[in-house]
Amino acid sequence: MCVLAIGGMIVASVTDHNGVAIATGLIAAVAIVCLILVTAVAGPEAFGVRPPVDEAAAADLERRIDALVASGADEAELRSLVRAAGRMYRRSSADR
Repeated sequence: MCVLAIGGMIVASVTDHNGVAIATGLIAAVAIVCLILVTAVAGPEAFGVRPPVDEAAAADLERRIDALVASGADEAELRSLVRAAGRMYRRSSADR
């Protein structure tokens, strides 16, 4: 919409249609404000952006994995289980 409005402003200005140029400029301004509002309200999840990693939680998870491996658990199997739990959580979060 913004690109069309900018094109309309240029064409209207060249052909000396000042009212049309102002109207298309206002349309571009409204479209820009709408884009800003949608971006602000939707949040990063709506755009496929991953949330930042919680370093403290990651360190705690790694500490727990190390403790289980030290007590005899198979590390590869344990890490596979953690990955599967993460995939399950992401799928259930996406359904909300």
